Amino acid sequence: MSAVPLPVRVLLVEDDPRVARINRDLLERDPGVHVVGSAASCAQGDALARALDPDLILLDVHLPDGNGLGLLHHWRAAGLLTDVAVITAADDEPSVRLALAHGAFDYLIKPFTGARLAELVARHRARRGPPPTDAAPRMDQAALDRRLGVAASAGEPLPRGIDPHTLDRVEGALRGAGGSVSAEDLGERVGLSRVTAWRYLEHLVREGAATLDHHYGHAGRPAKLYRHRNGRRGPEEGS
Repeated sequence: MSAVPLPVRVLLVEDDPRVARINRDLLERDPGVHVVGSAASCAQGDALARALDPDLILLDVHLPDGNGLGLLHHWRAAGLLTDVAVITAADDEPSVRLALAHGAFDYLIKPFTGARLAELVARHRARRGPPPTDAAPRMDQAALDRRLGVAASAGEPLPRGIDPHTLDRVEGALRGAGGSVSAEDLGERVGLSRVTAWRYLEHLVREGAATLDHHYGHAGRPAKLYRHRNGRRGPEEGS
């Protein structure tokens, strides 16, 4: 069963209507992406960001009434945590460093390819965790390290094919499951295929972050069920 991608509601803040139209067309090639608004100035962008509550904001730097990086700083100071990616012709290092310091998760220099824009959207999806619950989500050090880009152990990168943000989503969903789940069930929770979810779950088992049980309640091959292990770290003995 193929996974349904997470829907993404996008706000464009771009003063050139031709560029805004091209970006909208590129984004909406993905049926799960919907551009909910387009602003041509900092003032319009600020108003629409608050009124529309988008999942993702694509922000230009040079705007007629101010600097987009100043708007980004304003949002963060006001507690707006929406994912923001900067898309601009500003290719100087100070602008890049300032954008990242103010919390932009990606930075595209114009002109860029449709594939790179699609990658930006995929990174946004990978950063989004499971649906919010009444209780504030909590993170352990390992999950936080992955989000910060810190290796799991000294100088040791994640295995090939394991994305840190996706791993964070999988572990968060497993922790929130409150019991044992199959790779298929977990994949449906986070929008991944069964095979991809299985690969991440097996990695968590090797890390000692999850346990694996075999369920023999049905005829045929036993089902593999995974459960989050609290107070982790370190590989399981004998794994």
